[in-house]
This record gives sequence, C-alpha cells and structure tokens, in this order.
Amino acid sequence: MTPQRGSVAVVGVAESDLGRVPDDMTPADLMAQAVARALAECNLRLEDVDGLFATTSQIRMGPLALAEYLRIRPRVFDGTNIGGSSFQAHLAHAHLALEAGLCDVAVIAYGSTQRSVSRASASPREVNPWETPYRPILPVSAYALAAARHMHLYGTTREQMAEVAVAARAWALKNPKSWEKEPLSIDEVLSARMISTPLGLRDCCLVTDGGGAMVLVRAERARDLGVTPAYVLGHGAALGHQSITGMEELTTTVAAQSGRAAFAMAGATPAQMDATILYDAFTITPILFLEDLGYCAKGEGGAFVEGGALAPGGRLAMNTNGGGLSYCHPGMWGILGMIEAVRQVQGACGARQVPGAALALSHGNGGVLSSQCTVIFGAPETV
Repeated sequence: MTPQRGSVAVVGVAESDLGRVPDDMTPADLMAQAVARALAECNLRLEDVDGLFATTSQIRMGPLALAEYLRIRPRVFDGTNIGGSSFQAHLAHAHLALEAGLCDVAVIAYGSTQRSVSRASASPREVNPWETPYRPILPVSAYALAAARHMHLYGTTREQMAEVAVAARAWALKNPKSWEKEPLSIDEVLSARMISTPLGLRDCCLVTDGGGAMVLVRAERARDLGVTPAYVLGHGAALGHQSITGMEELTTTVAAQSGRAAFAMAGATPAQMDATILYDAFTITPILFLEDLGYCAKGEGGAFVEGGALAPGGRLAMNTNGGGLSYCHPGMWGILGMIEAVRQVQGACGARQVPGAALALSHGNGGVLSSQCTVIFGAPETV
C-alpha cells in the first residue's frame, strides 16, 4: 500500500524536560510528560489516543510500558527500534495506520535519562566478535572511520567539519531550550580534546536527558482542531548494516535511498526545502547526508558547508534548533529533529524561525550510519 501525500498531518509536538532531569525521573515519565504537552497543544485528550508508537533504549518493551503508564489501550501500536531514526519510521507506520482507518489519533513518543544514569545503563553495547576484540570506542570510533575515509578520498578537512559544530551553536543561541549557551569558534572545535581521530570533543553530540512526542491525525480532522497542521508529504526508509564493518562503503549511506523515496512521494527537491534538519550525532554526519540526500554531489559536502553556509543567514537553514551538537541529544535524537521541522512549517520557532518556511525535511540516522529515514513536512499551502 502506498500512502497518499498529505493525507495525514502532525497537529501537536512537544519536548519533555531536557538537559539534566531529577534522579527519580524515568524514561516513561519523560515520554508521558511530552505526550501530555503535545496533546494539550492540539486540544486533544489522552482518551482520544488509539495509536501508540514508542521506543527507548532503556525500556525493553516501549509501547507496553507507555500504554500501562498512560492507562490507555491503543488499537494500533509499534515499538520498532532501529536507533535514532526509529521515529521517522514510526511516522511512516502511523501514516499507513491512520490512512487505513486502523486508528484516529496516533502518538509517537520517546524518553531517555541517559545523562542521569550511567551510559552503560542507558545503552548497553552488544558484543560483536569481529569488532569488540579491537576495543573500539563506540559509536564514535565508527563515525571517525567514516570521517577519516571522507578526508582521504575527497580532501575534507577538520576545519570543514568544525563549520558544522559552529553553525549548530549559532542556531542554539537562538533557542532558549538549548543546553549550550556560549558561542563556539572553529579554533575551539579544533583545539578540543581528541576523542577518536579525527573527531574531537566538539565534533561529538551532547549527552543529555530528554524526550519528545508528536500527535498525528487524518487531514480532514487536522483542519478542525484550531491549530496549524504540518502535513506529511513524503517519507522513505532504508536499512544498510548493523555494525560498521558491514558497511559497503564508508562515505555513502542508504540515505540516498530513503531520501529518493521521500522526495519522490513529496514531489519536491532538496533545493525547495526551506528548513533542513539532519541528524548530527557527529560533525561528519550532516556532510554525508547533504551528499546522499542530493543537496550537493558526493565528495563536495566539505566545501558545501564552508563559510558559515549552515549558520543563521547562510544559504541553507540547517538544524535550526541547535541540533544534537548544541541543543540536546538524549540518545536517540530523531523525534526532536521532526519536532523542529514541524515547528518550522507551523511558523512556531520564534527567534530561529525561517521566514515563510513551507517545506521542511527531517532526516534520522540510527546505529553507526546503519538505518536512514527521511520525512518531508509541508505547511497547509503545499497540500
């Protein structure tokens, strides 16, 4: 079944508390908090929810735990976990369920207390017999491999990767919810402590607590809720590998497939996106995704981001909330990228709002460049 462009819309989005939450809060607490806030935003109630999509690295059976916590019995539910892109995948599944009439109000939710608890407890590592003996620092060493290969093949520099972090910080300073509150320079990125060559501390995402939620309904209902809907125009998903040693080519991800499907469904091109939200767990990832999604040719990502191109006032409004590098990163960031894309087409981003934003892309990445999912949202005039 091929879902119809614009047949469903996001009508409510919200973050949970972010940053460092009290020690007695759980991932389920944060998911429930975000769900309550997102429902209040669109004038719906908990008893209206009959579709539930949730996952977290800290709860083994996310939909069961959250449904019990909220005391609801959804008709449709999904706990797909493919890492940070899980929520873009959930959105595609919710789109199908809503369009088929299997549910009427779908909620997507995530929560994590990875900063409050030990990282081992937040996301335990699986043993890989081909990699574990070499004692990599995962996931950073995997992304460092991709960065080093891109530098070798295409002449990409650490200064170019630093541009990604500096631009994210400039956007974060416009977002009152951001963890980072001070400006950042390229020199500061380059002089930061090395974590896994060639990635230093400022090339790596934050470690925070937090979560988020989204509410989706069919298009005809969205128009009657008294809010500005963000219509789902396109989406695509692709799986590449689980471990980095299974990746066919370190500088090309299956985002090329997910992006192609999303743009085809939306009937749009990268050049038409007013806001672009890319998963930036490390500074190399937006460079790879800009290439694979078609914003520039393969190997040209480093040059593309130079000269403040991604910062406020640059040629591409990217990661306008500050991204995982400066806003927040509670482990699986994909839902927070979608929340920002929705807010941009709703015109609800305050000081960081892209004027007249009508089309916004959110791209999720899971594992070690493993799963790639792309979603395109549109303002009412695009449907």
